[in-house]
Amino acid sequence: MKYQIISFIALLFFFSSCQNDIHKGSEISKNTSQKIKKTFFREIPIDSLIKEKYRVQKNENLSDILSKHHVDYSQIYRLVEKAKGVVDVRKIRRDNTYYLLKTKDSTAQVQYLIYEKNRVEYVVFSLNDTVAVWNGKKEVIRALDTVSGKVETSLWMALYEQNINPELALELSEIYGWTIDFFGIQKGDYFTVFFEHLIVEQDTFGIGEIYAANFNHYGTDYEAYYFIQDSVGEFFDEKGQSLRKTFLKAPLRYKRISSGFSNNRFHPVLKRYRPHHGVDYAAASGTPVYTIGDGRIIKKGYQKNGGGNYIKIKHNSTYTTVYMHLRGFAKNIYVGKQLKQGDLIGYVGATGLATGPHLDFRVYKNGSAINPLRMKSTPAKPVDSIHIQEFNKLVDSLGQVVK
Repeated sequence: MKYQIISFIALLFFFSSCQNDIHKGSEISKNTSQKIKKTFFREIPIDSLIKEKYRVQKNENLSDILSKHHVDYSQIYRLVEKAKGVVDVRKIRRDNTYYLLKTKDSTAQVQYLIYEKNRVEYVVFSLNDTVAVWNGKKEVIRALDTVSGKVETSLWMALYEQNINPELALELSEIYGWTIDFFGIQKGDYFTVFFEHLIVEQDTFGIGEIYAANFNHYGTDYEAYYFIQDSVGEFFDEKGQSLRKTFLKAPLRYKRISSGFSNNRFHPVLKRYRPHHGVDYAAASGTPVYTIGDGRIIKKGYQKNGGGNYIKIKHNSTYTTVYMHLRGFAKNIYVGKQLKQGDLIGYVGATGLATGPHLDFRVYKNGSAINPLRMKSTPAKPVDSIHIQEFNKLVDSLGQVVK
């Protein structure tokens, strides 16, 4: 869970204290284990057991794994019953790692199977005296770091060349999704990010929280600071304005929704089932249609496959919207035009394959159609005046790191 940062120094002190506590804890654990002479793996004492490592093979399931290691089917059945409500044994994935802990005697009986769901989570199947199944998690260490770089070919390569997980590029595209078109990043753009590395078993595997960033794009600095107010955290610029903008709930005043988002809708004209990846808003012919957000027109014309007169608008590097079956376009509408949220773009009609006047409205996220009615679009408000002093302290502290 993200938490609020009061100052950079306080953050460093907090994490330094945590690391000292972890170090002390490990020393205590080490001394204790030396006294009792016990070795643990996933919280299981294994001094009297043999540990074997495997990978799930193609089409292999839990029963296959255990039976080939001589576990009888009655035990497997009991284990599957115990797993209900804990883990779906049908979702064991090919190539995932699992461990078998066996007795050291000649029988080499399986006592535990430990299946790793991912880098952090695992499931323990116990066939010891008591059959049981439980979930576990490895310890995740969060290490603070700062990375700076200049774009030569791409942001991804700028991070990769510094051995930084390129996942950070995706996180930045989410943060700056309304401010910077990440498909338009140019050579010479530069950035600094203050963030967390996620470390499991001394191996860095991912990106944690991002606390502050500065991205210089076309010579302009775009600062971002994570701040929590009213129990909700989001990114703001140095003046306390939200980096997130809000979409309009609908692109027109409509009478009703005549057809929803579906992967298999019966088409009233074609008389057959096919996907309908949009929402149909029934409205009188000529009803004004507006863009739901700031963006640029990337297509305008007539769709011969049924869409009729349509406009396609790119809002940022993530979202694109399409407006179809238009009777006509508003004045001065052309490909390449930059629009502001609420600008008039056209009028409801019935062009193309339509039985009556309506707007077929579609939303694409990263190129894939999503249900417009389920698109998250919460109000983007600035830092409240009662929090602005605290926010300014945050900017003063972290601004020294990212600028």
